[in-house]
Amino acid sequence: MAFDKDGWNPIGGQSKQGNAPAVYSYTTTDAIADVNTSGYFNDFVDILNVGDLIYCVTSTGTTAVATLAYVVSNDGTDVDVVNGTTLANTNAD
Repeated sequence: MAFDKDGWNPIGGQSKQGNAPAVYSYTTTDAIADVNTSGYFNDFVDILNVGDLIYCVTSTGTTAVATLAYVVSNDGTDVDVVNGTTLANTNAD
């Protein structure tokens, strides 16, 4: 599928200052394998910088998957994020 701006949200109502990375959240029914594909976040090529963190909540069928990814490159036309680190989905109670 394609990037959907309705799932995008800056965390903390931030305004970008200095060199600190920004943090965003993104929710989609797409699989993380789609989300971490180069070009997926190109709609935000003008605001995403290398090092910005994206907390992604994606789906594999009916199971939500939480993954932390960050922008590894942005050449002004193409944004690429790392594959990300999937957060453990353990609930022992």
